[in-house]
Amino acid sequence: MLKTKKLIKIFRSDEIETTALNNVNLEIAEGEFVAIMGPSGCGKSTLLNILGLLDNPTSGEIYFNDSEVANYSERQRTKLRKANVGFVFQSFNLIDELSVYENVELPLLYLKYSAAERKKKVLEVLEYMQIAHRQKHFPQQLSGGQQQRVAVARAVVTNPKLILADEPTGNLDSVNGEDVMDLLTQLNNQGTTIVMVTHSATDAEKAHRIIQLFDGHIVTESIKRV
Repeated sequence: MLKTKKLIKIFRSDEIETTALNNVNLEIAEGEFVAIMGPSGCGKSTLLNILGLLDNPTSGEIYFNDSEVANYSERQRTKLRKANVGFVFQSFNLIDELSVYENVELPLLYLKYSAAERKKKVLEVLEYMQIAHRQKHFPQQLSGGQQQRVAVARAVVTNPKLILADEPTGNLDSVNGEDVMDLLTQLNNQGTTIVMVTHSATDAEKAHRIIQLFDGHIVTESIKRV
């Protein structure tokens, strides 16, 4: 599903040049659950943003379902993201002014689903995430665990082929964190490909494969289960 070749990302300012990713070669198969680990500043989130087409590499190749996408225009990247990728962030990234229902509905509006289709899909995913009873509440009225359930619901409401999760349990206690990891595992068992950045060795154990980054390089890979 995803492949990178000789991926390099350099951030430049007037006085400093920082190499965030250096010659990263990576393949992620459809249906895999991959955890990316490493110390802060090693390039994990940068890699995730590039895989999700939120950022461009400085050089190298990116393949999404066999199509080379590194040089896509912003419009092309946006179209591909909307149709194929769901994002889950550590900080939830919910819109405070929108209700739970409206936050989850938002990706469907962008994709121009009809009102009837939107209602059906939103209610189904809220039931699945066990948060339907909170659909009229606003994010600030929810606990952290509930907010992350809403964020996962928003990520999956379009049935994306790929979910990219950046520290999805980082702001949660252990109980809520385990619940979110169980949700991601269930989605993966149903066929969704998941790439997750995490500092948690416990969370990483849920993945099929663990990739360790250090100073922008992949230093080790380990397969947890087939």
